Amino acid sequence: MGVVWERGAATSEEVRLALAIRHPMKESTARTILKRLEEKGYAKHTVERRTNIYRGAEEPRSVAASAIRQIIDRFCGGSVEQLLVGMVNGEVVDERELRRLAERIARRKKGGGEA
Repeated sequence: MGVVWERGAATSEEVRLALAIRHPMKESTARTILKRLEEKGYAKHTVERRTNIYRGAEEPRSVAASAIRQIIDRFCGGSVEQLLVGMVNGEVVDERELRRLAERIARRKKGGGEA
């Protein structure tokens, strides 16, 4: 999805070429991956001259939030706190980031708009 979001739209061959250095694959594999992403609601396509052109169905931030919600539900029993504590303990989030998050939460509680 990163390639599709970065370009705004891409064919399966464009995705394959963009990923070739890190993840070599056949074009049919790229088509399959894009088809599955579409089935999951992350991508959509239009057809131009018999070629599927893929675009993101949602913004990356929305997809990320949905993925995190699934992680919280599956691995943390629905507890955001448990996820955050695990991220702190696993050193995924450092002290500076924690302070920034706390400030954003405080602003949001005071009605200061988007966190």
